[in-house]
Amino acid sequence: FMEFLTHSRTAAADTRRWVSIDEVAGYLGVKRDTVYKWIRYRNLPAHKIGRLWKFQREEVDAWLSGGQGRGI
Repeated sequence: FMEFLTHSRTAAADTRRWVSIDEVAGYLGVKRDTVYKWIRYRNLPAHKIGRLWKFQREEVDAWLSGGQGRGI
């Protein structure tokens, strides 16, 4: 039972962790330039922290599920 709880917490924490533009590009199977275009023109959910763009995997998944990422 404790292993299940530990695994569940780890999996939940992993989905909430911030990912970089390179990581989200790899996750989506596109180039960095495409991610920048989607931020600007297709409302890909992203957060600018200083000079860096950061993403929440949950938000990206919701964006995809909502049809915003069609044509990927």
